[in-house]
Amino acid sequence: MRGKLLFAVSLMLAGTTIVSAADMPTKAVAPVLDVPFFSVNDNRLTFAYIPKGTDPGVPGTTAKKVVAFTHFDVWEYGTNFLNLIYYKSDHHDPASPCPVGGAKGCDGATEMFGQIRSTFGFNQIFKTNAFSWGPLSNVSIQVGADGETENAYFAPSRTVGVAGLQFAFQLPYKGYFNVAPMYYKEVNHNSFLFNNGLTGGHLDFEGTWTIETNYYMDLGFLPQWLPLSVSGRAAWIGKKGLGTGQIIPNNVPRAMEFNSEPIRLTLDASRMIWGDKRSHFLDVWVAYRYWQNKYGLDHQHSPTCLRANINSCTESSLYTGVTVKF
Repeated sequence: MRGKLLFAVSLMLAGTTIVSAADMPTKAVAPVLDVPFFSVNDNRLTFAYIPKGTDPGVPGTTAKKVVAFTHFDVWEYGTNFLNLIYYKSDHHDPASPCPVGGAKGCDGATEMFGQIRSTFGFNQIFKTNAFSWGPLSNVSIQVGADGETENAYFAPSRTVGVAGLQFAFQLPYKGYFNVAPMYYKEVNHNSFLFNNGLTGGHLDFEGTWTIETNYYMDLGFLPQWLPLSVSGRAAWIGKKGLGTGQIIPNNVPRAMEFNSEPIRLTLDASRMIWGDKRSHFLDVWVAYRYWQNKYGLDHQHSPTCLRANINSCTESSLYTGVTVKF
């Protein structure tokens, strides 16, 4: 009964005219779009082979199998990059407790490396284009960390933190070049120094500087049936001292380190076979790797590097691999 009364009152207020929903004027409402958190979300798996790798204190060269997972994303205020790498050496670089130099029957050492870098773009934070000028596309705060461990004789366990700025530049054919000057802080472990009197083998290095660069560019001037690109990276790390306040025989200050892959030539095999919609789903590549003063060990003066009159702290090797996007 109450419901009928309310209905009657509503008819009176409406002037006894009933208007159907189809007759009511409507206001256009834009649909709410489900905007993804990441505008780019790229994940890749790589299988590679380094025929002439080196490790400090290990005679000769060491072949290494490589498996790597990389993640890159772009969100509202910047980017995130994650790189996880598994290295498996041959018996020339054996797992502990086999002796340095290895022997047949010894398992090769296993090394795990992880790296993360995050940027926060000034253009995005301040909602402006003031940090874009000419080829400069953005200036960002960059922070990150590295972690590395290996079950070899020297038992390294390296942890690194970095923080600074990144300057991003545009290259032709939608390419880019990034350069990041940053503060660098490392702690590590070394069983060689432990055996020479360093308690626990713990190394707490002085803070220093680093400059990291990377680039990528499609070779767009080539014919469509040959989708090639070039990319590369390089990092300089400043001198970081002895890593300990103790006076230890045969321990020398760390030197400036240079770690690079100056060029990688990549064939976009999936694009060549299946077209643009499958671009970079399958890459085949060859690269050159050069690393001097590995981990800061002075290749000219460090006893570890000069062990048995060999130069084990410089790595120079071509290597090749396959990368799959998923």
